[in-house]
Amino acid sequence: MEAPTPLRVVIADDSAFIRRLLADSLERSGFSVVATAEDGDQALAACRSLRPDVLTLDLAMPGLDGIGVLRALRDEELPVPVLVVSAFSLAHGARAVDALAEGAVDLVPKPGPGDRFHTFLAELEEKVRLAAGSQPRYPSPTGLSAATNGNGHSRSARARTVVIASSTGGPRALAELLPKLPSPLGTGTVIVQHMPAGFTGSLAERLDRASSLSVREARPGDGLDAHTVLVAPGGHHLRLLPGGAATLSDEPTIGGLRPRADLTIGDAARVYGRDLLLVVLTGMGKDGLEGAHEVHANGGRILAEAESSCTVYGMPRAIVEAGLADGVYDLSALPAAIALEAGA
Repeated sequence: MEAPTPLRVVIADDSAFIRRLLADSLERSGFSVVATAEDGDQALAACRSLRPDVLTLDLAMPGLDGIGVLRALRDEELPVPVLVVSAFSLAHGARAVDALAEGAVDLVPKPGPGDRFHTFLAELEEKVRLAAGSQPRYPSPTGLSAATNGNGHSRSARARTVVIASSTGGPRALAELLPKLPSPLGTGTVIVQHMPAGFTGSLAERLDRASSLSVREARPGDGLDAHTVLVAPGGHHLRLLPGGAATLSDEPTIGGLRPRADLTIGDAARVYGRDLLLVVLTGMGKDGLEGAHEVHANGGRILAEAESSCTVYGMPRAIVEAGLADGVYDLSALPAAIALEAGA
């Protein structure tokens, strides 16, 4: 039996030390580093000529920076999955969110003082493999593509609370979805997006600027209303109390995740019953499946993003294969479907 072909990687970073470090680490782990680049122009040239399986991309580079590279890949329709490997801090959360919204598959923060280097390398290798299996999705500068037909059945609109769960590829999907949703929408909306502490605030601010709905991080005691979207803060589980008031929990991570969508969805299913709409977008893993079973048992409705528009068809696949989806829609068709189901 022939050995599998190694995944081909291009590394872009303005630091020669980092380029060598990443290349040596990935090569030792069985990847093939086919090129390195010290700026964005070199990265683009390598992607054009070599069509690697993954580009690891620093954001802060001279000349064309990482965001510029992502936009150029979009404009040239180069189907190269991008994993951002860059220095981040809470102050630079907006830059990270911009990269994800521009089409990056995921992020790996460079290790800082006191960080465990082997942990960084393990995360790098795992996410390079994940990125290689993803579908690059770059936002269209001219708007969304034509809608595709979902497989759900039309229903009489009623006012529902909306819970949206997403993970890998979610910031880009949310950046396309939220501006297309009307305000008011149902009886209120909650988003659970897998992101570290400090980054969800920047995500909420970016979505708020582009949307007619008001988008912000959830705070303890917040209630839901038809004009507002609450984003679960990274580093906390978002729980809903009887009556729908939000509370934040520091309970341990579940499956390495905090926030965990299953917890929020389960609470919402018990609070709202038939008046709940769950929307599961792109993401790796099965977070949302357990909660979807509770939504189904309590008479709520469930929509899943179609594989055709997912960066990673993991979370929606779990819903569809369990037979829980009332409708499966390409991202371009989801805004209309959500508005119909939520009673906009």
